[in-house]
Amino acid sequence: MADRVPFLVRLDPEVIAALRRWANDDLRSLNAEIEFLLRRSLTEARRLPAPAGGGGDTAEQSPPAPSGS
Repeated sequence: MADRVPFLVRLDPEVIAALRRWANDDLRSLNAEIEFLLRRSLTEARRLPAPAGGGGDTAEQSPPAPSGS
């Protein structure tokens, strides 16, 4: 497993409650859910490389090639 860096973040109680519900729905810990959502957002914004292997929940698709006509 990769090293983890502890990081304190202050969030609105409603945001934490919503994240806890989402984490429970996805059978993840709150920490794992937050990391999953951050990684997905960073990958979609192309600020973090896609995971090796190309599979998984956050696999990026290449945009369609422009038609040459």
